[in-house]
Amino acid sequence: MKKYIKIGFSMAIINLSYTLSAQKIDTLFTKSNIDYITYIGLVGKNNLEYSAEKFKIKMAEANILSARVFPDPEFGFSFTDNGQRRMNMGYGFGSELSWTLELGGKRKARIEMAQNEAKLTRILLEDYFRKLRSDATLAYLTGIYNRYLLDVKLNSYQQMKKLAEADSIRFKLGAIAQVNARQSKLEAGTILSEVYAAQAELKSSLVNLSLFSGQRQRSSLFYPKEGFKGFDRNFLLQELIIIAQNNRTDLKIALQNKNISQNIIKLSKANRALDLGLSLSVSYNSYVKNVIAPTPSFTAVNAGISIPLKFSNNRSGELRASEYGKIQAEVLYEQTALNIEAEVTQAFYNYKSAQKQLALFNTGLLAEAKAILNGKIYSYKRGETSLLEVLEAHRTYNEVQQNYYQSLYQHAVALVELEKAAGIWDINF
Repeated sequence: MKKYIKIGFSMAIINLSYTLSAQKIDTLFTKSNIDYITYIGLVGKNNLEYSAEKFKIKMAEANILSARVFPDPEFGFSFTDNGQRRMNMGYGFGSELSWTLELGGKRKARIEMAQNEAKLTRILLEDYFRKLRSDATLAYLTGIYNRYLLDVKLNSYQQMKKLAEADSIRFKLGAIAQVNARQSKLEAGTILSEVYAAQAELKSSLVNLSLFSGQRQRSSLFYPKEGFKGFDRNFLLQELIIIAQNNRTDLKIALQNKNISQNIIKLSKANRALDLGLSLSVSYNSYVKNVIAPTPSFTAVNAGISIPLKFSNNRSGELRASEYGKIQAEVLYEQTALNIEAEVTQAFYNYKSAQKQLALFNTGLLAEAKAILNGKIYSYKRGETSLLEVLEAHRTYNEVQQNYYQSLYQHAVALVELEKAAGIWDINF
């Protein structure tokens, strides 16, 4: 009777120490729970790099204002003093206003080009957010995945720790050999090391959540609340390709680059047109009192037109370069469309493969591995199974769990990549 009381007291101590150890492992950092919708909202609102990209739109709009500006007029003033005081030759004043009159539609071409560049900037910002949103979502999914992996390692350690402490008592009572007690204790220590590594990996992924959302988390880290649910979709490949060709921002960028190449040609042709120089001058000469050739004072008004001699038009390098740029933009547009079709196709097949891999676990594979482990532990406690068989079943169960969560994670990632490639977005979990 005393023997069983001793065993029961020892098991109570084991359970208490196990609980304290689990709490110590689980509270190494402070968590701030956050759901996906709130998180992705913070990304769109507070991400610093995205905020910096928005300033490019303001800069592009400022360039439009600059393109609207007419050439500045020039004003000149002159004073003439003959320096012949003895001869009374007099003095004079002069002023001139000149302005360049642009011909050939230069200003209109500049404005159109600046407007198209501003439109391109807006599309680039949209494309930047498309990539940012998917990257931030992948970071959130990685946090969920690492959270599950830590739970697997922690539960595995807790279970092995119980077994090791029970084996220690059984060894003291002479029920098992010392090597078995040492082996189970060694296994528990090995798994504890894996727990610490998994926890470091989780904390590292949670730091990324704060980075994407532009938050300074000094006292706590964002902790994803959701699991891997709501990632099952049914798609048709040809429909996805058509949607991508209509929605992908990088294809819109390639199309806008084609429009800009047309503007460059138009501006190059406009720059070859002659510009007129217009001038208006007024001069005043004072009375000349020289006795030999006295001259009354007078005011002269002059208007003139200057025409540049455009010898540079014989050099058509700028125009030819812009025409080659147009051809290049057309080729790049076709290549972008081809790349998009390939990306959608690859992402589609990856998603289908991930669906099939996840479906394997719906056959009861996880439950079967757990049942085998429980059976091995029960048999080991009755002396019917060796410790090595228990450890092998324990490792197998851990691998099955990890493979299951990895399949869930890869399935979710594959959906994010597919929707990113197709230019659609309905991720909400």
